[in-house]
Amino acid sequence: MKNKKLFSFLFLLGLCYFLAVQSLPAEEKEEEKLLQSVHSISSHKLFDYVKELASDKYAGRLTGTEEYNASAEWVVSHFKKWGIAPAVSKNCYFQAFPIPYTLVFIGCEVYIHLPSKGSAIKKYYQYESEFIPGSTSGSGEVTAEVIYVGYGATAPELGYDDYKGVDVKGKIILMEREVPVSPDKDPELFKKWRPYSFHQYKLENAVAHGAKGMLYNYGPIGNPNNSYDESFIYSHVGSAVVSDVFSGMGRKHKDVVAKIKKNLKPQSFATGKVFTIKNITEHHPEGVGYNVIGILEGSDPVLKEELIILGGHLDHLGRCYEIMPGANDNASAVSVIMGIAEAMSKCPIKPSRSVMFLCFGAEEQGIVGSEYYVEHPVVPLEKTLAFVNMDGVGCGDKLGALAAKNYPEFWKFIETANQKYIHRVINPHYFANIARPRLDAARFMWKDVPTISFSAYGSHSYYHLPKDNIDTITPEILQDLAQLIFIATLDMANQDSIDFRK
Repeated sequence: MKNKKLFSFLFLLGLCYFLAVQSLPAEEKEEEKLLQSVHSISSHKLFDYVKELASDKYAGRLTGTEEYNASAEWVVSHFKKWGIAPAVSKNCYFQAFPIPYTLVFIGCEVYIHLPSKGSAIKKYYQYESEFIPGSTSGSGEVTAEVIYVGYGATAPELGYDDYKGVDVKGKIILMEREVPVSPDKDPELFKKWRPYSFHQYKLENAVAHGAKGMLYNYGPIGNPNNSYDESFIYSHVGSAVVSDVFSGMGRKHKDVVAKIKKNLKPQSFATGKVFTIKNITEHHPEGVGYNVIGILEGSDPVLKEELIILGGHLDHLGRCYEIMPGANDNASAVSVIMGIAEAMSKCPIKPSRSVMFLCFGAEEQGIVGSEYYVEHPVVPLEKTLAFVNMDGVGCGDKLGALAAKNYPEFWKFIETANQKYIHRVINPHYFANIARPRLDAARFMWKDVPTISFSAYGSHSYYHLPKDNIDTITPEILQDLAQLIFIATLDMANQDSIDFRK
């Protein structure tokens, strides 16, 4: 009897809920459907995605490696499960492109030879805190005097040459990153210097002048975005190494750099200091990388030809020589993309326009995957109405929206969704995009695709270090961003007309 009463009660309760829902105005019904889908995006699930991608079995996801390919297959397995269709061809999610890559192994060293009573003492520098081996270094060992060459630029049209007056043949150079002109302080002058800011130019110019090794004052972080020369051995170093090079020189490093910037005149000199750089690497010139591309076709027979892209890079640094997990950079963004893809595929409110989920390869190796995509788009770029990029979105409690002020009409959709549903601090920024490209977003903006790029901030992210692991991740920021972009994207996809290029 009790069971019958309970059954009757539950039946009546369900009937009341059904009738209540049926009596709701159409707008409120849509709102309820939307919120059900929004709340299906959970921080726990997104965190699990990051945990998987940052695990040792993918070995840092360096594009070109088997481990990167395995991580790409894992993402695709979820796309298939959710009904996200392949976008490259009828049965293919993978857009292939050539990408040389270099593996770095344990045993790399940097040390200085300190004179001591007719001999020398070796002072070794600490891996990670004081140096990290160059991610595209040749394999071998070089011992030589260090020559300071400022920014390593030879720019005759600017009346500037860091190599003039010094002989670097067979030597190790100490070089600064970037150029002595800031894009923020003097954009027009920077445009003239821009070609000399690229890592590839700096390395190739050093090799052309006969240098055999480099202490790159880039900070002790990993970075596979450089050229490869089998005879050139280099490492990234920080203040500990730079301080020892300048010790006893009668000049301070910061003063020398300031003088170069002020006068735009080189301050190169032979230091007399002898260093050894030893790296153990293996180069693969015939590597192949992949962008992972899935698509949810729009429900409208006309509007489905138009596209909104949600993207972020899947790759990271691989091993250098320890595994670089890349939890924040950029497993975090891929987890957000996956969360949105699942929610949108199951949402009863269907997007009228098509939505693409694009996970780039080889961002870390020079923004290669996104460059390849914009040159070989699977949907014409003129049909791409908006691109939401995400890079480093897992650490902290605040969000930055780069280029939001470039596209105010685009930004309105995100701002409205945030104010109504999410209530997270988001700082919109203008993006001049004149420096060397550091984001996939830059490639799309150069092709006139309206773009906003998200990042998170507010806690230490351990950029390009082994400590960028799962412990750095703030699951709540992943959930908020995924829900925010889901709402804004669905809103944009169902507008009668949008044009952010105006």
